[in-house]
Amino acid sequence: MRLTVYLAGQIHDDWREQLKQKAEEKNLPIDFVGPMENHERSDNIGEEILGEQPNNIIKDETASQMNNLRTRVLMEKSDAVVALFGEKYKQWNSAMDAGAAIATNKPLILVRPESLHHPLKELSQKAQVTVETAEQALQALAYIFQEN
Repeated sequence: MRLTVYLAGQIHDDWREQLKQKAEEKNLPIDFVGPMENHERSDNIGEEILGEQPNNIIKDETASQMNNLRTRVLMEKSDAVVALFGEKYKQWNSAMDAGAAIATNKPLILVRPESLHHPLKELSQKAQVTVETAEQALQALAYIFQEN
């Protein structure tokens, strides 16, 4: 059995690459997918596809349409979602992705530091698992494959 796991959350550090590398080191049969991590490409994809837009608001809206399409397709094909909330950046996309996982009944692992317990308490109650680190999320995924 292989799992496909959608990695939602901040794109301003390399947590995804670290998680993928650790999963590979543990020989876990997991394929990871997620949002476009190239921030410039993500911001400009609407214009790449539809051409130059008349203003920044419409440019943002067309990019959002393309990014929402990507997220929906990849999330729907995923078996589970890991949504990471960090302390440094506003996590609007993480919240949206976590909500989408809940709405589509995808198993959700919520990763958040203890300091974000209060603002994320409702999301945490809807997740199957809440942990404080990406490593703990990987351990939870690894548990799926353990035999008796």
